[in-house]
Amino acid sequence: MMGMIQALWGYRGFIAGSVQREFQSNYKNSMLGAAWTVIKPLAMIIVYTVVFSQVMQSKLPGLGNEFAYSIYLCAGLLTWNYFSEAVNRGQNVFLENANLFKKVNFPVLSLSVIALANATVNFAIIFSLFIVFLVASGSFPGLVFFAIVPVLLIQVLLAFGLGLTLGILYVFFRDVGQLFGVVLQFWFWLTPVVYPLSILPTWAQQLIAYNPTTSIATAYQTILVNARMPDWYSLWPVTLLAVVLCVLGLRLYQKHASEMVDEL
Repeated sequence: MMGMIQALWGYRGFIAGSVQREFQSNYKNSMLGAAWTVIKPLAMIIVYTVVFSQVMQSKLPGLGNEFAYSIYLCAGLLTWNYFSEAVNRGQNVFLENANLFKKVNFPVLSLSVIALANATVNFAIIFSLFIVFLVASGSFPGLVFFAIVPVLLIQVLLAFGLGLTLGILYVFFRDVGQLFGVVLQFWFWLTPVVYPLSILPTWAQQLIAYNPTTSIATAYQTILVNARMPDWYSLWPVTLLAVVLCVLGLRLYQKHASEMVDEL
């Protein structure tokens, strides 16, 4: 395990350069450039706000802020988009870069790190603008905002572990990518991103509580909408799952790295 970390550290220049090159290439001949990173999630937020705001605004008890539902939606949707992008990139990264690691000798695991870093750059851009909106609208939660850091770290671990595990399985079983695309669509609607958990019947709340991203989404929303600390105890199961997936992904990589080249 330490050997892999040391190998990645030795290739930190390659990782940073790859992230920079992809970001530049994505917007090289684009008039709007990095603005496209913002336009797509912004359009989605506007659609959901228009469709659901009148219904959901009354479902967020104790909140007099006129932007309450928009903040609730952004807190869930922006972080969900980051999670899904990071996992999808991690899942596809080995197949997309098959020619690269067939020809060049370098730690293949760095491709997973690059995929996660690229998703993180996109998230940082859009979330920075969201912070500006919070400040401008007088909705910034204060010092409790920094409680986001451990929640984000848990989400990053979960996305990396799941993306790495799926990425390796995808090399050997091509149905994995198609199946996960379907699962991700159901996963989104089973996570309280658009709707508050409190509007569901008790049996549905109990069922959705087993969804690992429920506690993460709820934590973000508690911090950003209610300006309160999240329920840290509820985050322990997803933290454990994230660690297990990271260990599983790294074990699969150690065991099957040489075979992956033959399968691609």
